Amino acid sequence: MRRFLPLLVAATLLAAFPAAAQNAIPEIAFDSAANLLTLPDDIYLGEVGGVATNSKGDIFVYTRTGHPTVSLGGARAFAHGGSRLFQFDRTGKFIREIGQGSYGFMFAQQVRIDPQDNIWTVDQMTNFIMKLDSAGHVQMLLGRKPEAIPVPAPAPRGDGGGAAGRGGLPGAGAQSDVFNRPTDVAWDGAGNIFVADGVGNARVAKFNSKGVFIKSWGSRGTEPGLFGTVRAIAVDAQGNVYVADSGNKRIQVFDNNGTFKTQYTNVGTPTALCITPGPNQFLYSSNSNPPEDFDVAGEIYKMKLDGTIVGKFGRAGKLPKEFGTVNAIDCRSENNLLVGEISNMRVQKLTLR
Repeated sequence: MRRFLPLLVAATLLAAFPAAAQNAIPEIAFDSAANLLTLPDDIYLGEVGGVATNSKGDIFVYTRTGHPTVSLGGARAFAHGGSRLFQFDRTGKFIREIGQGSYGFMFAQQVRIDPQDNIWTVDQMTNFIMKLDSAGHVQMLLGRKPEAIPVPAPAPRGDGGGAAGRGGLPGAGAQSDVFNRPTDVAWDGAGNIFVADGVGNARVAKFNSKGVFIKSWGSRGTEPGLFGTVRAIAVDAQGNVYVADSGNKRIQVFDNNGTFKTQYTNVGTPTALCITPGPNQFLYSSNSNPPEDFDVAGEIYKMKLDGTIVGKFGRAGKLPKEFGTVNAIDCRSENNLLVGEISNMRVQKLTLR
């Protein structure tokens, strides 16, 4: 009987193999233009926090330049002391720099273009979400830089009014409503603004189209509706909100009012999200890893909105068609993507086949 055991084990493995193969995620073939952007000789691209396109195909890149800030004692305060916003045409030819020396540009986190071609920058150190029109003029600011010293709340009045302190109403500037290292911004069809207030506060904040605070949801935790670190946010045509909860290695989905609907836990560590336009929408999610950890696969997933994985492509590395911490995905076209990489300090144009 013993001599038949190896045959039995082999037969069992062969029977199991087709099932495992069926569960394997298909690889999507793709091409890459890794040197798409052409910069002037005296300008260099740093870590790419964000990349986005407008309706004409122009490319906007928000990059960390790394100019050091110097304290009064002559020591460097931190390595990332400035960021720059560049515009290129659809072929990658440099057009201009926008907002050079802006007070709101310190640590580039993300750039997004809304349906009206307004430019939105998310800066993690100034805690600003800045809306610029297509000419580069500031139209709206959400958030503010933290004060150098705490501002005490005024004492409540005896008549019962004004007890809330500075900006006591939620969203009006109260300390609980100040951004703490925000990471991304998105909009629904009505123009409502959703901010991933993501590294310090681990929440989502919702504003109307005029920038008036509506509500926020989430805090630090692991249960559904709570977040580890909120790295990215996207909104589908029905107004559902998709949140990259990278700290808990999942994508959480909420309705437009922040009610938890479902979560997807099979896409590694989601760091960048993008939803395609049109009636048949797809969700792209990068399984990105910190620069010091290249053991993670580093691929990008293509998904249906119900969480079904269509396929994946790419891996961690520095060569073309490899990724170094993808922090931004632009998917204005389903099969033509732009990805912004922090570790590799570049933008790749991908064509899926």
